[in-house]
Amino acid sequence: MSHPSSLPPPDFELASAFPEAAWLRQAAAAPDWAAIRQYADTLPHGTDRSFAVRVLSEVPGSEGWLREVVAAAPDDVLALTVLGAREVHIGWDIRTSARAQQVSREQFAGLHAHLRQAEQLLIRATALDPSHDAAWVERLTTAMGLQLGQNEARRRYDRLARHHPHHFSGQRRLLQQLCPKWSGSWEAAHDFARACLLGAPEGALNGCLVAEVHMERWLDLRGQEREEYLRQGHVRAELVEAAERSALHPGFHRGYGWVSAQGYFAALFSLMGDTARAAVCFRRLGNLASEYPWRYLGDPSDAYTRHRDTALARG
Repeated sequence: MSHPSSLPPPDFELASAFPEAAWLRQAAAAPDWAAIRQYADTLPHGTDRSFAVRVLSEVPGSEGWLREVVAAAPDDVLALTVLGAREVHIGWDIRTSARAQQVSREQFAGLHAHLRQAEQLLIRATALDPSHDAAWVERLTTAMGLQLGQNEARRRYDRLARHHPHHFSGQRRLLQQLCPKWSGSWEAAHDFARACLLGAPEGALNGCLVAEVHMERWLDLRGQEREEYLRQGHVRAELVEAAERSALHPGFHRGYGWVSAQGYFAALFSLMGDTARAAVCFRRLGNLASEYPWRYLGDPSDAYTRHRDTALARG
């Protein structure tokens, strides 16, 4: 095994793990809607289409030509969904990821204006195709941003789960809504994460939700409370169980989101001092990384490198 100091720096480029992301960006920049449409139509059944929608929605300026596509084809569910996702992205860029108390009234107004536009597009998309997973995932985000409440978020998730019972992206969106920062509760968030873990096949990504909710709770604490939280026996037991059913399972599925899922367990096991399990996660990652969870721990590249080197040196 290479000595940790000889390892390459972490690679945060999404296309390194999923090369199709680079093609999608190029097609959106061109723009070539016909090629994007053909690509989407040939995706295998069960593919998490919210991945492609998210990549397309992040291309700067794409809202201009997407509006033209929707105007010309108002019943194109994919176009409605991508434009809706783009409006969500623009709105969230205005708001930023800061805590609510640090966001200005003007920023909230900008967010809500774009989310309301997105809602109209996405409502039409889900009316035309109630099984369209990416549209429901985006509607979970608009429900959160527009503060439509826990019941409405659950209703939207239930509509998604009716067609896609273990939809990882959708579950991640609802988990955020269930946390106290969005007027939820830790009990609801933990219960949902555990239900997702146990409901999904072993080796699926869904076990990562257990790690995500523990990371969210850890972040909500300060100083010594953080260390004490991760030392609790039940926290360790829950994380080990979830990892063994997902990220550390021999049949772990490297679908969309797997890098982030593996990263959450690598980060938490590192913070707990379980370098043996952290090392396994890092070896499976190679040098692949996602912005989160590492941004929670400081500069993402520095945090990843520091914890990886420690884990591989000891574990």
